[in-house]
Amino acid sequence: MSVTNVPLTALAILATAALVINNRRKRSEGPPLPPGPPALPLVGNVTGIDTEAPWLSYTKWGLEYGDLLYTRLFSQHIIVINSEKVAREVMEQRSHIYSDRPVIATTEPLGMGFNSVLKPYGPGWRHHRRLIHQAVRPDAAFKYRPLQLEKTHELLLNILTTPENYLDHLQSGSTILSAIYGYDATTCEDPFLVVIDKATKIITEDLRPEVAAILSAFPFLLRFPSWFPGMQINARAAEARGYAKEWVESTFQYTWKALAAGTNAPSMIADALRKIDDQDGTSELTGAVKDVAATMFLAGSETTQSTLRIFILAMILYPATQERAQALIDSVVGKDRLPNFDDREALSYIDAVVRETLRWRPAFPLGSVPHATTEDDLYNGYLIPKGSTIIPNVWAMAHDETKYHNAMEFIPERFLNDDGSLTDDKAEYSFGFGRRGCAGKYMADAALWASVALLLAVFKFSKAKDADGNDIEIDGKMSSGLTIHPIPFPCSITPRSPDMTVEKLTELIQASG
Repeated sequence: MSVTNVPLTALAILATAALVINNRRKRSEGPPLPPGPPALPLVGNVTGIDTEAPWLSYTKWGLEYGDLLYTRLFSQHIIVINSEKVAREVMEQRSHIYSDRPVIATTEPLGMGFNSVLKPYGPGWRHHRRLIHQAVRPDAAFKYRPLQLEKTHELLLNILTTPENYLDHLQSGSTILSAIYGYDATTCEDPFLVVIDKATKIITEDLRPEVAAILSAFPFLLRFPSWFPGMQINARAAEARGYAKEWVESTFQYTWKALAAGTNAPSMIADALRKIDDQDGTSELTGAVKDVAATMFLAGSETTQSTLRIFILAMILYPATQERAQALIDSVVGKDRLPNFDDREALSYIDAVVRETLRWRPAFPLGSVPHATTEDDLYNGYLIPKGSTIIPNVWAMAHDETKYHNAMEFIPERFLNDDGSLTDDKAEYSFGFGRRGCAGKYMADAALWASVALLLAVFKFSKAKDADGNDIEIDGKMSSGLTIHPIPFPCSITPRSPDMTVEKLTELIQASG
């Protein structure tokens, strides 16, 4: 976004300069900031960052300056953590300091005020967090496994019928919609899913830290008309607000009315609403349940579909891994039924594939949303100022060559011991750190395992062919934004069994229990 032609920018820059100078005077009297790349006057390190993939810039800088990296964007202190060890020492062992969120100027304009993930650390966030934990703690998440299998079976049937639309099938979000709201969406063209998808596409692009930092430094930009040069974000924000309001309200009202009529299906939100004495749905507690439900859907659906797209890319690029996984499924499960959760212990290599998928191309390369400090902290002699934006560089952690040899390669065996059992490394950095870590990781883990195991059991993933029968090569380029996934690429998805039909697949599903 360009700000060079915006009136009053000079005044904002002068104000930023005053803050920077004042901060420098304060720092000269105390411990130093962590090392980092040279900064330009006023703007900071903004010109040195690859805005399409900032995690790569931070990883490169980390090799030169260390695991704790300081950068600045205008007057905003930014601390990048490139090491899992350091992240756990500060973001978990000192979580009372590192659990806040930075002020993100795009939150309200994009209609994300409901989002629990973006709320500042305090009573409101803690209340939301308790509601989320009650819904997705390990024992509560266990009861949704039958639903996860049912929806994965639907995914298999949809892909078998129209494999060319596999991207639409992957991002349908129907499992999470059913679990949270008790709403059964069987296709990606469902009205609820369509409006949710439109909202999330805008949100995941425009909630990026660098975009938010510019608008936080110059908040008056959000008042400029959308036709003004560089201010298309305001038009996108208005669009996103409309979509967000529609899906947050419509999904909640569906469950609320079904619960009142006694026709609701089991769901997280129905369980929560039964505990509330609220006749018209306007109480503060009911509003919190509504916001939490929308937050869980947004977080879960985006992560799952991005990770499954990464998995499919890996299977195509590493066919030997795909063949090993399928041979194991055949030997353990056979070909007369499909895998289920009872088979998981015997299918440790499938777990290794899931973990390697999370590690190889983390869907949240910089964590879901940055943290912020509520007070000054000192780590290894370096000052981490109050109000700093804290970014865990998950990409750097996942590609640490001292821990993962040939880290750019997809090697599930790195998560297996010599006897074939799983190692203690669960790639948990993919789910965040400390009190702001992903509360729904147990449900996400089960959903990913079911999808990976069943997709491998039924389908073969390979490169598409051109008109001459030659493989179409894939560059594996990733998207940008808050979450990342492979840019759409041509591929071939075919049943492993040549006589596979909808009827035959239905029989396998029924035989799986």
